[in-house]
Amino acid sequence: MTDINIGDDSPEFSLPSTDGSNVISSDLRGSTVVLYFYPKDDTPGCTKEACGFRDNYDALTEKGVIVLGVSRDSIESHNKFTNKYSLPFPLLTDPEAEIAKKFGAYGEKKMYGRVFEGVLRQTFLINKDGIVEKIWRRVKTATHAEEVLTAVEALSY
Repeated sequence: MTDINIGDDSPEFSLPSTDGSNVISSDLRGSTVVLYFYPKDDTPGCTKEACGFRDNYDALTEKGVIVLGVSRDSIESHNKFTNKYSLPFPLLTDPEAEIAKKFGAYGEKKMYGRVFEGVLRQTFLINKDGIVEKIWRRVKTATHAEEVLTAVEALSY
């Protein structure tokens, strides 16, 4: 597992997407990207976070931002989640958490007294040159998309 810091090059990736394509990081150069990792489709926190990005999607895309959600769920699960909540952005599947690990968004979690390994809820703002501009390692699902939008607006693109 890697720790990514602000100012680092974004790790390279290629992941299957709900839009039917493979999203390849090098193809995203020239665009600002919000890459958010989340644990599981259609769970309370993940739904709040995804719907926040949905509700702020127009404002983000007006700034030229591409929003991408990543979890270990299958494309079939992602499609159900997308359709249920009318998500306007692609969800990417990372079944072995290889990309989450490259970003440092995978590790020890605790829930109900149990300790296990899993995808950590983290978001990375990547600039047009593929450099990590901002990282959210602690995410408040209800207000996260607004925080990301504020950060995008504060950057001088």
